[in-house]
Amino acid sequence: MRTSPSIVPGDRLDRDIYLVLEDFGARAGCAWRETDETETDLETVIRLIISGDYSYSVRIVVFNAIEGWSRDATSDVADAVAQRAIDTDAQVSPSLQAFISENSTKAFELRYWPK
Repeated sequence: MRTSPSIVPGDRLDRDIYLVLEDFGARAGCAWRETDETETDLETVIRLIISGDYSYSVRIVVFNAIEGWSRDATSDVADAVAQRAIDTDAQVSPSLQAFISENSTKAFELRYWPK
């Protein structure tokens, strides 16, 4: 008997996927950022937030479709971003400073961009 390959991707989706809701300003409003599948892991999202690719993050949601769960990860990501900025001695933009102060669960001593 001949078997057909599955049309469902294998392990590709059996992981935690992070999506970022970004504020594009009064005229455009908020939207979930379109992103490449390979850039939806936690480490990449942290890197993109610190680098400024995500300028005005409002909410971050993580889900695992295979395991059947989702949750708000905004505070966890804010904490991780702040810790990464400290560990790498990165300068923090005003928008990133606002994201961290509004969403982190603890106080961080960050190095801010000069005003």
